[in-house]
Amino acid sequence: MVYIGIDLGGTNIAVGAVDEEGRILAECSVKTLAQRPFTEIVKDMAGCVIRVMKQGGFTEKDVHSVGIGIPGVADERGVVLNCANLGWFNEPLAAEMGKYFSIPVFIGNDANVAALAESYAGVSKGCHSSVMITLGTGVGGGIVIDGKAWNGAHGRGGEMGHMTLVPDGVPCTCGNNGCVERYCSATALIRMAKQECQAYPDSLILKKAGGDPERVNAKLVIDAAKEGDAPALRVFNSFVYYLALTINNITAFLDPDVIVLGGGVSHAGKFLLDSVRALLPRYQIFKALPIPRLEIASLGNEAGIIGAAMLGK
Repeated sequence: MVYIGIDLGGTNIAVGAVDEEGRILAECSVKTLAQRPFTEIVKDMAGCVIRVMKQGGFTEKDVHSVGIGIPGVADERGVVLNCANLGWFNEPLAAEMGKYFSIPVFIGNDANVAALAESYAGVSKGCHSSVMITLGTGVGGGIVIDGKAWNGAHGRGGEMGHMTLVPDGVPCTCGNNGCVERYCSATALIRMAKQECQAYPDSLILKKAGGDPERVNAKLVIDAAKEGDAPALRVFNSFVYYLALTINNITAFLDPDVIVLGGGVSHAGKFLLDSVRALLPRYQIFKALPIPRLEIASLGNEAGIIGAAMLGK
C-alpha cells in the first residue's frame, strides 16, 4: 500500500508516492501558475497524481489515500477556507480532485504537514509528540500527537507565529501587535539588522550588503554574527532570546518530546541550535524535569510530499 502526497505551493506543485516508512518511490512536479483558475490548477494536480501512479506501476487499488499540503486552512470536508497565496476561498478541493479518481483525499496546512513528515521520517521519528516551528519569512508551526497532526477545532491549531509574545509590540501583518512572527522570523532579523545598520554604519552587516541596507537578508546577518560582529550579534542574540521565550511557552503548554526548527533561518544549523539550547534552561519551570529535545529539521524539500502523504495514514 502506498500513499500519495501533494505539496501545493505558489510556485510549484510537487507530487510523490510514499511508502509506509516515508520513503518517496516516484515523483513529478509542474509549475503552479497560481494566477490560473482553481479548476485548472486542480486538473494539473490530478494529472501529476496519475503520472506518479503510472511511473511507480501503481493502480488506484494500491493507493490508500492522497494528501494535499496547502499554504492555508481547510475544513474536514476538504473545502479550502482560506489560501490567500492562490486566491482560494471556500473552494471544494477534495470534491474537485474526486472528479479524476476515487481515492480518498485529505488536506492539511503546509506547516502541519512538514511537522508530520519529520515525525514519520525525520528527526522526531518515533516520538509520541512533537512540535515544528518554521522560521521563514513568517513563522509557522505544526503539532503532531500520536502520529496525527493536531489542527484544532477550527483548523488554526499550530499558528504559533501569531501568539502574542510582546504585548503592544511591533505591528503584525495579521492586524495584531507583538506576534511571535515579528520577532522570530527572517523578516524580524532583517528589520532589527537595518536598525543596527542605521546606528552603526560601519557594521559588518552593511559591509556584507555592499553598503546597501536593502540587500540585507537573514543569512547575511547570521554570517556576520558568526564572525563576531557586535551589531550582528546583538540582532542574533535578540532573535534567540525571543525564540527561547516562544519555545518555553510551547513547552509549558504542550510539553512535547521534541521541538523541531525548520524554515530558512534554521539553515544556521548548529550555531542557532547551540545558542537556543544554552538559553532554554533559564526559562523552564520544574528544573528537575527534562526539557524537550531541540533539533533542526532534516527532510528539506521532501517534507511537503512525505507529510502530505501521511495525512491519510
